Amino acid sequence: MSTVLRRWAQCCALICVAVFGQFFAFTAAQASSIATEAALAADPVAEKRLLALSEELRCLVCQNQNIADSNAELAQDLRREIRGMIAAGKSDKEIIDFMVVRYGDFVLYRPPVQGNTLLLWGGPLVLMVLGLFLLVRYLRQRTRRVVETERPLSADEARRAEALLNESEPK
Repeated sequence: MSTVLRRWAQCCALICVAVFGQFFAFTAAQASSIATEAALAADPVAEKRLLALSEELRCLVCQNQNIADSNAELAQDLRREIRGMIAAGKSDKEIIDFMVVRYGDFVLYRPPVQGNTLLLWGGPLVLMVLGLFLLVRYLRQRTRRVVETERPLSADEARRAEALLNESEPK
Protein backbone atom coordinates (compact mmCIF):
# COMPACT_ATOMS: atom_id res chain seq x y z
CA MET A 1 0.00 0.00 0.00
CA SER A 2 2.87 2.35 0.67
CA THR A 3 4.08 2.09 -2.96
CA VAL A 4 0.66 3.21 -4.21
CA LEU A 5 0.70 6.09 -1.78
CA ARG A 6 4.24 6.99 -2.77
CA ARG A 7 3.32 7.01 -6.49
CA TRP A 8 0.25 9.10 -5.81
CA ALA A 9 2.39 11.64 -3.93
CA GLN A 10 4.91 11.71 -6.80
CA CYS A 11 2.13 12.40 -9.33
CA CYS A 12 0.76 15.20 -7.15
CA ALA A 13 4.21 16.69 -6.81
CA LEU A 14 4.76 16.57 -10.59
CA ILE A 15 1.42 18.27 -11.21
CA CYS A 16 2.24 20.99 -8.69
CA VAL A 17 5.64 21.56 -10.27
CA ALA A 18 4.07 21.78 -13.73
CA VAL A 19 1.39 24.25 -12.61
CA PHE A 20 3.82 26.48 -10.74
CA GLY A 21 6.30 26.27 -13.61
CA GLN A 22 3.67 27.48 -16.07
CA PHE A 23 2.70 30.28 -13.71
CA PHE A 24 6.26 31.47 -13.28
CA ALA A 25 7.02 31.18 -17.01
CA PHE A 26 3.92 33.28 -17.80
CA THR A 27 4.88 35.83 -15.15
CA ALA A 28 8.41 36.10 -16.53
CA ALA A 29 7.11 36.57 -20.08
CA GLN A 30 4.72 39.29 -18.91
CA ALA A 31 7.53 41.04 -17.01
CA SER A 32 9.70 40.98 -20.14
CA SER A 33 6.86 42.38 -22.22
CA ILE A 34 6.17 45.09 -19.65
CA ALA A 35 9.87 46.03 -19.59
CA THR A 36 9.88 46.43 -23.40
CA GLU A 37 6.68 48.48 -23.30
CA ALA A 38 8.07 50.65 -20.51
CA ALA A 39 11.23 51.33 -22.52
CA LEU A 40 9.20 52.48 -25.50
CA ALA A 41 6.77 54.39 -23.27
CA ALA A 42 9.78 56.44 -22.15
CA ASP A 43 9.96 57.70 -25.76
CA PRO A 44 6.80 59.81 -26.24
CA VAL A 45 7.34 60.13 -30.01
CA ALA A 46 7.44 56.35 -30.44
CA GLU A 47 4.33 55.97 -28.25
CA LYS A 48 2.45 58.56 -30.36
CA ARG A 49 3.40 56.69 -33.51
CA LEU A 50 2.33 53.40 -31.95
CA LEU A 51 -1.02 54.88 -30.91
CA ALA A 52 -1.61 56.43 -34.35
CA LEU A 53 -0.75 53.18 -36.14
CA SER A 54 -2.80 51.11 -33.69
CA GLU A 55 -5.86 53.24 -34.36
CA GLU A 56 -5.52 52.62 -38.11
CA LEU A 57 -5.37 48.82 -37.80
CA ARG A 58 -8.38 46.59 -37.12
CA CYS A 59 -8.27 43.88 -34.48
CA LEU A 60 -8.69 40.64 -36.40
CA VAL A 61 -10.34 38.98 -33.41
CA CYS A 62 -12.77 41.72 -32.34
CA GLN A 63 -13.28 43.14 -35.87
CA ASN A 64 -15.19 46.17 -34.60
CA GLN A 65 -12.28 47.57 -32.62
CA ASN A 66 -8.89 48.85 -33.56
CA ILE A 67 -5.88 47.20 -31.98
CA ALA A 68 -5.32 50.22 -29.73
CA ASP A 69 -8.65 49.58 -27.95
CA SER A 70 -8.65 45.78 -28.05
CA ASN A 71 -7.45 43.56 -25.23
CA ALA A 72 -7.36 40.43 -27.40
CA GLU A 73 -4.13 38.47 -27.34
CA LEU A 74 -3.63 38.98 -31.08
CA ALA A 75 -4.03 42.75 -30.67
CA GLN A 76 -1.39 42.74 -27.96
CA ASP A 77 0.91 40.75 -30.25
CA LEU A 78 0.33 43.21 -33.09
CA ARG A 79 1.09 46.17 -30.81
CA ARG A 80 4.28 44.39 -29.71
CA GLU A 81 5.18 43.80 -33.37
CA ILE A 82 4.60 47.47 -34.17
CA ARG A 83 6.71 48.53 -31.19
CA GLY A 84 9.54 46.33 -32.46
CA MET A 85 9.29 47.79 -35.95
CA ILE A 86 9.27 51.33 -34.57
CA ALA A 87 12.34 50.50 -32.49
CA ALA A 88 13.96 49.06 -35.64
CA GLY A 89 13.44 52.40 -37.39
CA LYS A 90 10.73 51.38 -39.87
CA SER A 91 8.50 54.10 -41.31
CA ASP A 92 4.73 54.16 -40.77
CA LYS A 93 4.15 53.19 -44.41
CA GLU A 94 6.51 50.22 -44.09
CA ILE A 95 4.71 49.04 -40.96
CA ILE A 96 1.25 49.38 -42.57
CA ASP A 97 2.49 47.63 -45.73
CA PHE A 98 3.89 44.78 -43.63
CA MET A 99 0.54 44.34 -41.85
CA VAL A 100 -1.39 44.42 -45.14
CA VAL A 101 0.92 41.83 -46.72
CA ARG A 102 0.59 39.63 -43.66
CA TYR A 103 -3.16 40.00 -42.95
CA GLY A 104 -4.69 41.53 -46.09
CA ASP A 105 -6.64 44.76 -46.59
CA PHE A 106 -9.09 43.67 -43.89
CA VAL A 107 -6.56 44.72 -41.23
CA LEU A 108 -6.94 48.36 -42.33
CA TYR A 109 -9.75 50.27 -40.66
CA ARG A 110 -10.14 52.28 -43.88
CA PRO A 111 -9.31 49.87 -46.73
CA PRO A 112 -8.36 51.44 -50.08
CA VAL A 113 -10.89 51.69 -52.90
CA GLN A 114 -9.89 48.89 -55.26
CA GLY A 115 -11.66 46.41 -57.47
CA ASN A 116 -11.86 43.86 -54.68
CA THR A 117 -13.21 46.39 -52.14
CA LEU A 118 -15.80 48.10 -54.34
CA LEU A 119 -18.61 46.09 -52.80
CA LEU A 120 -17.42 47.15 -49.35
CA TRP A 121 -17.47 50.82 -50.31
CA GLY A 122 -20.46 50.84 -52.67
CA GLY A 123 -22.59 48.12 -51.04
CA PRO A 124 -24.28 50.33 -48.44
CA LEU A 125 -25.14 52.96 -51.06
CA VAL A 126 -26.55 50.33 -53.45
CA LEU A 127 -28.62 48.79 -50.65
CA MET A 128 -29.97 52.21 -49.64
CA VAL A 129 -30.96 53.11 -53.21
CA LEU A 130 -32.56 49.69 -53.70
CA GLY A 131 -34.46 50.05 -50.42
CA LEU A 132 -35.75 53.51 -51.41
CA PHE A 133 -36.80 52.21 -54.85
CA LEU A 134 -38.71 49.29 -53.32
CA LEU A 135 -40.36 51.56 -50.73
CA VAL A 136 -41.56 54.04 -53.37
CA ARG A 137 -42.82 51.20 -55.57
CA TYR A 138 -44.70 49.60 -52.67
CA LEU A 139 -46.28 52.91 -51.61
CA ARG A 140 -47.43 53.65 -55.18
CA GLN A 141 -49.01 50.19 -55.54
CA ARG A 142 -50.69 50.55 -52.16
CA THR A 143 -52.07 53.97 -53.04
CA ARG A 144 -53.39 52.61 -56.35
CA ARG A 145 -55.11 49.69 -54.56
CA VAL A 146 -56.66 52.01 -51.98
CA VAL A 147 -57.97 54.34 -54.69
CA GLU A 148 -59.42 51.39 -56.63
CA THR A 149 -61.24 50.00 -53.60
CA GLU A 150 -62.62 53.38 -52.49
CA ARG A 151 -64.89 53.87 -55.52
CA PRO A 152 -68.51 54.69 -54.61
CA LEU A 153 -71.08 51.89 -54.51
CA SER A 154 -73.38 51.43 -57.46
CA ALA A 155 -77.13 51.72 -56.89
CA ASP A 156 -77.52 47.94 -56.90
CA GLU A 157 -74.64 47.48 -54.38
CA ALA A 158 -76.12 50.20 -52.16
CA ARG A 159 -79.55 48.44 -52.13
CA ARG A 160 -77.96 45.09 -51.26
CA ALA A 161 -75.87 46.64 -48.46
CA GLU A 162 -78.95 48.39 -47.09
CA ALA A 163 -80.90 45.12 -47.18
CA LEU A 164 -78.10 43.28 -45.35
CA LEU A 165 -77.92 45.97 -42.68
CA ASN A 166 -81.70 45.96 -42.18
CA GLU A 167 -81.69 42.16 -41.98
CA SER A 168 -79.05 42.04 -39.23
CA GLU A 169 -80.69 44.71 -37.05
CA PRO A 170 -82.56 43.20 -34.09
CA LYS A 171 -86.29 44.02 -34.02
